[in-house]
Amino acid sequence: MKNILSTLLLASALTLSAQVGINTESPKATLDVNGDLNLRDKIAVLDTNDNTLSLGNNDQILVSQGEGYPPIWKTLRIPEYEPNKFYLIFNNSFSDKTGVQFSYWDQPPSSGTSKAAAFVKGTDFSNLTTFRKIDKLSQKIQIFSTESKAYFQFETVVQADFGPNGATDTSIDYACGIFVDDKLISLRQNNLKASSAQFPFLTHNQIGAVTNLSKGEHTVSVACSRLASYGNSTNRTLGIGINTNDNINEFIAQSSLKVDVYEIPQVFNPIIN
Repeated sequence: MKNILSTLLLASALTLSAQVGINTESPKATLDVNGDLNLRDKIAVLDTNDNTLSLGNNDQILVSQGEGYPPIWKTLRIPEYEPNKFYLIFNNSFSDKTGVQFSYWDQPPSSGTSKAAAFVKGTDFSNLTTFRKIDKLSQKIQIFSTESKAYFQFETVVQADFGPNGATDTSIDYACGIFVDDKLISLRQNNLKASSAQFPFLTHNQIGAVTNLSKGEHTVSVACSRLASYGNSTNRTLGIGINTNDNINEFIAQSSLKVDVYEIPQVFNPIIN
């Protein structure tokens, strides 16, 4: 009889008052429970799509949609990982249409620097004074594990405003490097030659890799340099990732950088879908 009376009193209070508090005199919601709540049966949530009550499914949890919106049921997925195996954790690609341009005066002094010049892995960008970064290819990446492999694929178009002289001894040496935290991890050198056609261009492809970066945020970037000039090229402009003449446009000449990071997972973040 006492239980029936208590239930009736609670139902009456809910009907008469907009807010009811249990163990509190100043409720902050329609029903405010200050203490433990023991549910022995079901929780139902209004499904606003068809105005029905939804009980959810096994292994689902209630997720807030923010103030003014009812909560919804969500499935909690925890990815299954096999130990000591690498998984693709980060994948993205970036593009740039600005590129970099070099005149004859931008290349290093004539001290043996050419396509055959030796570069050392790990060299700091600040020591490569003639290299210029391709701005929009400088991007942040995040590493979560002490065991990782990061792969970078850089592609661009290189063009010079050579006339149609057909003298293949007229050419320009150049180099492009991929950097992580301003440390050189990959470098490719090449030579663009004049031909019988005006304003020749070529596609430059480059792949770099680095292992076991420290956990945390890192910056990947791409920079290029004009190395040496031969024949009638001293007064010619070299464009990397940008067209020097209108036989191609900025869409064709643009640069791209693809980044893939593989890790042996050490941090497991639940995924809600």
